[in-house]
Amino acid sequence: MAMWISRSRRTLNHFDQRACPSSLLRQRGSRPFSYFESTKEREQLEPHYYEEDYHVDINHDENQALNFPGGKIPFTSQMKFISESSETRLSCYRVLDNNGCPIPGSVFEQVSKDLAVKMYSKMVTLQLMDSIFDEAKKQGRLTFYLTTVGEEVINIASAAALTPDDIVLPQYREPGVLLWRGFTLQEFTNQLLGNKGDNGKGRQMPIHYGSNKLNYFTVSSTIATQLPHAAGVAYALKMDKKDACAVTYFGDGTTSEGDFHGALNIAAVLEAPVVFLCRNNGWAISTPVAEQFRSDGVAIKGQAYGVRSIRVDGNDALAVYSAIRAARKMAIKEQRPILVEAMAYRVSDHASSDDSTKYRSKEEIEYWRRRCSVTRFRKWIQKNGWWSDEEELEFRGNIKEQVLQAIQAAEEVEKPPLTDLFTDVYDQIPSNLQEQERYIRDAINRRPQEYPSNIPL
Repeated sequence: MAMWISRSRRTLNHFDQRACPSSLLRQRGSRPFSYFESTKEREQLEPHYYEEDYHVDINHDENQALNFPGGKIPFTSQMKFISESSETRLSCYRVLDNNGCPIPGSVFEQVSKDLAVKMYSKMVTLQLMDSIFDEAKKQGRLTFYLTTVGEEVINIASAAALTPDDIVLPQYREPGVLLWRGFTLQEFTNQLLGNKGDNGKGRQMPIHYGSNKLNYFTVSSTIATQLPHAAGVAYALKMDKKDACAVTYFGDGTTSEGDFHGALNIAAVLEAPVVFLCRNNGWAISTPVAEQFRSDGVAIKGQAYGVRSIRVDGNDALAVYSAIRAARKMAIKEQRPILVEAMAYRVSDHASSDDSTKYRSKEEIEYWRRRCSVTRFRKWIQKNGWWSDEEELEFRGNIKEQVLQAIQAAEEVEKPPLTDLFTDVYDQIPSNLQEQERYIRDAINRRPQEYPSNIPL
C-alpha cells in the first residue's frame, strides 16, 4: 500500500509540473491564509518514509491553534454557534433614487452621453420586443415567449459593462445582452419562428437564443447547468491568459440547485475569472423567495465558498453598470470569481404559459410596474439634457415598425429541411437515427396532407 501511495504521489507531482502549473492552481500568496505543508521535500518521499510524510515540526503553541489542512484555526474555550443570520440585512448598492436623481455621495462609474443614450435606447427596444412578441404569441403566431419586464436594466446595464471578448452563459431572461452585442431584430424573430435563418436550425424552442459570433452560449431550459460550464470556461480563459472573463446569469430559484453550489466552490478553488450574476426577481415561477431559502438572499451565500459578493439595486442602471464593471475588473486582474445579486422584481408572468395572478395579487404586480426601472433611467438622462419627449415618441415608433416588419419577413421564410433534424451531432449519422429518418419519411408518404407544406423534405 505504501509503495502504491508513493507512486501515486509522484504521478500527481508530474501532473502538477507538466500539465497544470502549480502557479495556476495554488497561488498561495493571494490567499487570506497559508496552507498546511510538510517540511519534507517531495523528492525525498521514498516508500519507506511514508509514515514520516505526516510529521510536521510545530513551531507555535499548539494549545492556541489547530494547524489543520487549509490553515491555522484558533481555539476558544467558549461554546458559540454561528448565527443563522446577521441582525441586519445585507445592504443594497444604489446610485439613483426613484426619481432618477443621483444619491449624494454615491460612488459610481461615470457614463458618457453616447453610452447613456445607447443604453436607454436598447432598454426601450427590449421593452417593445417583449410587448410585440408577447402579443404575437397570444395571436398564435408564436408557440412560446418569455419577457423581461422589470429586468430590462439588468440585461442592458450589465451587457454595457462587459467587452465583446467576455463569454456569456445565459439562463433564458437575458435577450438584452444579445441585443447589446449586435443580435438583430431579424435574428431574434428567425429564432422565435424557427425558420431557415435561425442559428439553431429550428431545433430549439423559442427564446433559446445563441450566437458563437457574439460569444453567447445557447440558452438551455435545464436550470443551473450553465453555472458549472461558466466556471470551466473561466478556467480555460485563465489557462490561456486571456484578458477576459466568463459571465453567467441565473435566477434566485437556481440557487436551490446543486450546480449553483458546485460552481461557486470549484470557481473559488481554481480561482477562475467568472462573474456570477443572479437576478433575484422575487419569484422562481410560483415559488417566492421566502419559500426558496432562509438566508438573507443570494449574495451572502458567496462568503461560505470564499467568493467576493455584492448586492445591487437591479432597477438602477448606474448601479448595475458600475458593479459589473468593478466585478469584471476584479475577476480578471485578481483571477477570482465574483457573485453579484441584482434585486429586480419580476413584473411579468414567468412565461406565456403562466398566469401569475394565481399565486400573487394584482396589486403587488401593479405596485412594482409603477416603479419601472427604464423610466427611472430615462428621468436621469432627461435631467442631463440628453433625451427629449420628441425623441422618445419618434424612437418608439421606429422600433415598433422594425419589429413588426421582422415578424412579417420571418413568417415568409421556409423552415429548415427535415434532414436537419438528424445532423450536427455525429460526424457519421448512426444507424438508429437513419432508421428514425426513414420512419418519419414513410409516415409523411402515407399522410402527406398532415405534413406542414413549408418544411422541405
